[in-house]
Amino acid sequence: MTKLKSFNESYSLLIGCVGLPIEELVKTTVMAITPIFAVAMVLYTVRAVKGPTVADMVLAIDCLTFDVCFFMAVLAVYFEIPFLIVCSICLALWAYIFDLYMAKYLERKELGE
Repeated sequence: MTKLKSFNESYSLLIGCVGLPIEELVKTTVMAITPIFAVAMVLYTVRAVKGPTVADMVLAIDCLTFDVCFFMAVLAVYFEIPFLIVCSICLALWAYIFDLYMAKYLERKELGE
């Protein structure tokens, strides 16, 4: 009984410090970071389209992909859909394979092969 009482006291202390229940805290966080991610994705897309070099384009696509992965993970927590985590991991692995392929391509191009 004392452990349960201690947990309830800790939880109420946490809620008292933050001032919001956990669900409201997650909702507020998602609403706060959504415009930041939107602006970042627009900037990454511009860099991917107009990048002066191939390396700049690859870096922009990497940043865009990993930001989408992170945002999908946040949305998975927000909507309580675990399948989005699996999709996020698959997308991150795809981006990593893309990096390896582009690195090999750029290295071959520098060597003149």
